[in-house]
Amino acid sequence: MPPARHSQPAAELVVFGEFFLEMVFYDVAETPRFGTEVRAGRFSETPGGGLATTAIVASRLGTRTAAVSRVGRDALGEPSWERLRQARVDTSASEIRADLSTAITVCVAHRRERLMVTWDPINRNLEKLFERPRVKAVLRRARHLHLACAFREPRRWRLILRRLRQAGMSISADIGWNPDLFRRQDLQELLQQIDFIFPNEMEARALTGESTTVQALRTLARWVKQPVVKLGDRGSITLTEGKTVMAGTLQVNVVDATGSGDAFDGGFLHGYLRGWDGEDCLRAGNVCGALATTGPGGSADPPGARRLARLMRTLEEGRRR
Repeated sequence: MPPARHSQPAAELVVFGEFFLEMVFYDVAETPRFGTEVRAGRFSETPGGGLATTAIVASRLGTRTAAVSRVGRDALGEPSWERLRQARVDTSASEIRADLSTAITVCVAHRRERLMVTWDPINRNLEKLFERPRVKAVLRRARHLHLACAFREPRRWRLILRRLRQAGMSISADIGWNPDLFRRQDLQELLQQIDFIFPNEMEARALTGESTTVQALRTLARWVKQPVVKLGDRGSITLTEGKTVMAGTLQVNVVDATGSGDAFDGGFLHGYLRGWDGEDCLRAGNVCGALATTGPGGSADPPGARRLARLMRTLEEGRRR
């Protein structure tokens, strides 16, 4: 039975995108090869994809968050999908399909390298979810939409995003590593409908064709209102109102860097929706991204709001010394 309408406060943030059941094998002694079998020292099953990590982190920080995706009935009761609800993320507008299986990713981690195999027919034409009445209702009451998916057909997405912007909604996107999409002529037109974009350094340079991160940031600033580039263990950088702003990050013991960029997005957007300035938003993202690397899966250790504030003060004190 679907949940009662308006059974919880309206979401401020709607995270839209792809959900995966992710199975990760750690501590593999050697690189897997066809025709051989290797054994793993550890195994975890976590929610995969940017949607889950970004939504969980933002919600844990105190931002009222909804997640909109498409999953199969096999996800119902599955621990990975239940983790969203346990983090108080509203999933009531997501589409549950009886005829399709939930997307799945199997990952093998060897030292600092990862081998991943994904099966996700369910994620085709994901933009059609915007036609669903429940999705429209959630968006009408929200302030910000974050897109954690690839824009497989930019022209379709451009019309959708233009309509949402005209309704007063701000929009961000993390499209990940998609070289085929980067080469699309119509991608720049789509990005003009977006307020924030969150590539890492490699993605930013590939997306713009620039050879340096700073030049890629400047090029992106001609396409989106505020580009944010993630620099890994060096923090992050943004360009806002013509001013370059950079913030450092925490030094942690890295276990698994998967999803740390998506955790960054959740922290940054929490700060944005609280009205924080650009540097504090970067610092919030950096803290969440760093903590996400301390365990398996991107949402390994999302801080609560009080802990986030303490960690940000630590970063600020270090910057002043």
